[in-house]
Amino acid sequence: MTRMASFEAGEGKKSMAIGTYFRGDYIAKEIIKSIIYGTVSYGIILALYLAYDFEKFMNNIYEMDLWAFGKTVLTRYLIVVGVYAVITYIVYVVRYRRARRKLRIYYNNLRRLGTMYRKEDDRRKEDGR
Repeated sequence: MTRMASFEAGEGKKSMAIGTYFRGDYIAKEIIKSIIYGTVSYGIILALYLAYDFEKFMNNIYEMDLWAFGKTVLTRYLIVVGVYAVITYIVYVVRYRRARRKLRIYYNNLRRLGTMYRKEDDRRKEDGR
């Protein structure tokens, strides 16, 4: 019973929050969040790169092929976000499985505790007659 109470107070909160989702919904939500964060991160990194080399970029802007530059930026973005999404998928599949396993153990312990309480109540009723 103490173990169950500590589970509820600690890591059980996270597991119970994860357990409220269907597997596909939970993983899709996390992948969408990671794509958004990846896009923001890529944009920040690209802006920092351009700011760092801004003078060189502005000197070469008329000589460079902007379509090729845009394709390169877009290709690198898709690769970064794609790899990040795959890593996110793997991480959150593992987290979901672990949370479901812990919740299954927790609910089995709750069921056993309920059975123990029912048996104790039955004994009290028999003794009280």
